[in-house]
Amino acid sequence: MSRAAGCLFEVVETLVLTLIIFLVIQNFVAQPYKVEQHSMETTLLQGEYVLVDKLTPRLDDYSRGDIVVFDPPANWTTDGVPFIKRVIGLPGEVLEVHDGGVYVNGIRLDEPYVDGGVPTDANGDRSRWVIPEGELFVMGDNRDNSSDSRVFGPIPHPNVIGRAWLRYWPIDAFAILQTPTYPDLSPGSSRAPAHARAA
Repeated sequence: MSRAAGCLFEVVETLVLTLIIFLVIQNFVAQPYKVEQHSMETTLLQGEYVLVDKLTPRLDDYSRGDIVVFDPPANWTTDGVPFIKRVIGLPGEVLEVHDGGVYVNGIRLDEPYVDGGVPTDANGDRSRWVIPEGELFVMGDNRDNSSDSRVFGPIPHPNVIGRAWLRYWPIDAFAILQTPTYPDLSPGSSRAPAHARAA
């Protein structure tokens, strides 16, 4: 093999390895996501970019308050763009939306992240769901402008792509996305049970 051919082979080998590493990281570890809806305002604005963690949800359960990226039901999208919402209800819980608030097993959630400060239901009426095993109830922070589990129901774990944990663009909005705590709920009630982990 000539020297030129050897150099070309090394370049091709490096490019192939780089591509493989990139694909492995994007498919199994983390991937960027552009916010394309208004439903998470003011926590996340349209046009911002977040990094979605796909690895740790395989090892650690989703928690109430996590921001997740997921594939919505087929009849709710025509362009294949994933949705981004916040986990509000976990498997086995009873979730109700009424009187301007969200109640989990009868306890009203304190939700300072909600745009406008007053969560509402989709139709102005009382609504109630019992969340099946292996599913999550998600809602946007901009409750008056969000198509979420109030209208299409809880989402199956296999639909969840991962947990958004870092907003990295624009650079002046760079921040780690913290998962809020819900002290009014009993300890251990903020995490999905082990058998309901993402596939």
